[in-house]
Amino acid sequence: QVQLVESGGGLVQAGGSLRLSCAASGLIFNLYGMGWFRQAPGQEREFVAAISRSGGSINYADSVKGRSTISRDNAKNSVYLQMNSLKPEDTAVYYCAARLGVVASTTLQQYDYWGQGTQVAVSS
Repeated sequence: QVQLVESGGGLVQAGGSLRLSCAASGLIFNLYGMGWFRQAPGQEREFVAAISRSGGSINYADSVKGRSTISRDNAKNSVYLQMNSLKPEDTAVYYCAARLGVVASTTLQQYDYWGQGTQVAVSS
């Protein structure tokens, strides 16, 4: 049974930082590209960042580019999202997702497995 478990969310002031983690189990982690998505209240789930299975290819949404860094540790079956200079508009539930294959996909529908999400709230 595949499980993706996110952690690291919380309440932070604008300008602050958070590091989200996602621990994967039940899959061969280094065969999967990994992504982070987010969903704000009343909004559709949107792409944030993705990393290929080797870590050699990375994509970011324009909204977080320059403020966020995605990374992975295949030895620990984990993917991370470091977010800096947080803004109130970053407030959302953040989801980790896994996609079998090479690429760092930006497309929500291409992902096979999803975590339950972790809440990030940024106060102004």
